Amino acid sequence: MTEALCWLNGVLMPAAQARLPVLDHGLLYGDGVFEGIRFYNGRAFRLSRHLERLRRSAAAIRLTLPGDAGSFDAAVHDTIAAYGRPEGYLRLIVTRGAGKLGLDPGSCGEPNLIIIADELALVSEAVRNEGARVIVAATRRLGADGLDPRIKSLNYLNHILARLEAVNAGADEAILLNAAGHVTEGTADNVFLVRHGKLLTPPASDGALEGVTREVILELAQELGIERVETTLGPYDLHTADECFLTGTGAELIPVREVDGRPLAVCPGPVFSVLLAAFRRQVNRETAAPQLVARRQ
Repeated sequence: MTEALCWLNGVLMPAAQARLPVLDHGLLYGDGVFEGIRFYNGRAFRLSRHLERLRRSAAAIRLTLPGDAGSFDAAVHDTIAAYGRPEGYLRLIVTRGAGKLGLDPGSCGEPNLIIIADELALVSEAVRNEGARVIVAATRRLGADGLDPRIKSLNYLNHILARLEAVNAGADEAILLNAAGHVTEGTADNVFLVRHGKLLTPPASDGALEGVTREVILELAQELGIERVETTLGPYDLHTADECFLTGTGAELIPVREVDGRPLAVCPGPVFSVLLAAFRRQVNRETAAPQLVARRQ
């Protein structure tokens, strides 16, 4: 098993040796933003989209990112190269930096940039093959009037509470509703369902993160001629879906076999299987070395 690696403010080191000041406001108050990024064939997948979302998240909380897009690209590439494995997961974090006790971010100095490279498996291979058991959590997703869901901040406490509900219920994942009782997302993934061959997913306006993998799946569905609709959904729609699956950078694609103890009609379903195959092809197209692509042509 490869040791987790950390790029901390320009210095690469084993993750276990990385240190931050205890007065960092990211630790004290969750004041910071992050991105999860997958890499395949030694290359980050959709890196520009992740960095674009990071910049938007930082702008929304008035956090000045250290460096520019080129320096972020270089840091990511250096971390992947130093990690030494062709596939893995990156957690890119920017904290407000160390400051005085108290909520005022004006006391903070330079932000801290952290990139962690490691393995990540949200579910076992058995669950990935046979399907996940999910529940609808009692914990609600924070509304846009409190914290806009498009901001990937370091505050994930309500998602953690929902995941604890799943653990206590013996389930693999939990789906969060918004204050109106509409489906938003899982604790670490977006939600899709299939009804009569049509692909449905909650809109960002209901509280779903604008996931990068979600975006890829919507693109692939359009290319494959699968009708896709972003629409408000409720627990009833999950319970009666023909298929259901989860997507995310960490999750990739995970089929769902049961929601709140109700088995779905099929798992993995035909639409999921087609999209999974298309997703894998897309990943290889975008991350394969140019010379390998040329030889295949």
